[in-house]
Amino acid sequence: MFKHLLVPTDGSALSEMAMQMAVDLAKENGARVTSIYMVRPFHMTIYSAETVGYTEDEFQAADRARADEYLATIKNIASLADVECDTVAASGAHPYEAILDTAKQRNCDLIVMASHGHGGIRGLLIGNETQKVLTHSHLPVLVVRPPA
Repeated sequence: MFKHLLVPTDGSALSEMAMQMAVDLAKENGARVTSIYMVRPFHMTIYSAETVGYTEDEFQAADRARADEYLATIKNIASLADVECDTVAASGAHPYEAILDTAKQRNCDLIVMASHGHGGIRGLLIGNETQKVLTHSHLPVLVVRPPA
């Protein structure tokens, strides 16, 4: 049914659940997975106390290290399931655009993503980026919600 799944990640526990679901679905369908992490621009709002006081170079280096860590997680999940996995560390101010562009460039036929990330209101609302992907995607989108 599906041959190539795209899984955005932000390192949250819920995005890790989406990774696992995508890998399981890929295994069942003989599909492959691509995961994307958005390296944030320096000028964006401070995301956590750990980023206060960073220079632009330090911020970018720290975020690239996070990208490597989060993308290694799905590589490990996929490897354990014997599923082919590729990763992308994109940059830009609009994650939903990078998600949709990557899905198109990589010929993905399903996007599997968490209902919200680090900034979301847990379990109540769909996150801003997820909503934008749902609104603008021409592909099916499987939204993973937190357990009840």
